[in-house]
Amino acid sequence: MIPAAPAPQHAPVPLAPSAPRWQQLWREAMREPRELLALLGLDALAEGLAVSDAAAMQFPLRVPRGFVARMRHGDPHDPLLRQVLPLDAEMQPMPGFSLDAVGDGAAKAGHGVIRKYRGRALLVSTGSCAIHCRYCFRRHFPYAEETAAASGWREAVEIIRGDAGIDEVILSGGDPWSLATPKLAELTDALATIPHLKRLRVHTRLPVVLPERVDDALVDWLGSLPWPVTVVLHANHANEFDATVDAALARLRATGALLLNQAVLLRGVNDSVDALAALSERGHAAGVLPYYLHQLDRVQGAAHFEVPDEIALALHRALAARLSGYLVPRLVREVAGDPGKRPLPYA
Repeated sequence: MIPAAPAPQHAPVPLAPSAPRWQQLWREAMREPRELLALLGLDALAEGLAVSDAAAMQFPLRVPRGFVARMRHGDPHDPLLRQVLPLDAEMQPMPGFSLDAVGDGAAKAGHGVIRKYRGRALLVSTGSCAIHCRYCFRRHFPYAEETAAASGWREAVEIIRGDAGIDEVILSGGDPWSLATPKLAELTDALATIPHLKRLRVHTRLPVVLPERVDDALVDWLGSLPWPVTVVLHANHANEFDATVDAALARLRATGALLLNQAVLLRGVNDSVDALAALSERGHAAGVLPYYLHQLDRVQGAAHFEVPDEIALALHRALAARLSGYLVPRLVREVAGDPGKRPLPYA
């Protein structure tokens, strides 16, 4: 009897490498303006882009590579590129523009706690963001001294516990989801011991600029929270959405969270009816309702993004004439000392 030939010994098929964790992608974010331009096939001098080393030193470039991949190659006017590229215009002082455009300093209630509006407390949970938007109203904020996490949340939690009129906590920053999920859970576990809290709101840009942040741990944490949760995203242009963002937002919706979007009206980015309509429609297709369209906060370094009020109002009227009402965000401005966002027009 001829013995059967032994089964061929194939080398084991290697497993596909697991997707990089969001922290690794964060670390790999682009930080050099000229490297970013080179990747997009752009030359600053040839394109007349007044890239500023001084502006990049004052407020460093940071942009995840996945967000860069959504920029149009060879287009110096790409609306996503314009939001992150440091330019000479940032270094030109402009009257009416200040370091604290929205009165955060005057509204400080304690370490990392801002009280502006009745019933709500905002926690500056961290100074870190995955992306540095050049128009950021907190680009000059003293995060080193004023984040709630710096004191292990203790002071912030006790301030909220001591005021029964606070029924909603807003996690802001920086970006609160730049914190590790166990750190977020540490905070929400402490907040859960406060009986008068009814709602939690999270203001975050990470699901848009770094959708890998919406991982299993974050989803499990979000779904376990004892309050109704609203996640306020921040996208300014329809091109910020892609399949990876859609998937991340679907995971967030599956937890029961309400997803809203707030945008800033930015010259050269979304200051047309077509751009604003596309943003509302693309966001809605991903399960996000428009919330606010902000007039620019007048922070030093951002004047080149400003759209005059009369143009903003005309755009908003045209948008309302084109879209269903639920797709039209409220056009507002934040004014220091006001008890809420101020709708335009105003006296």
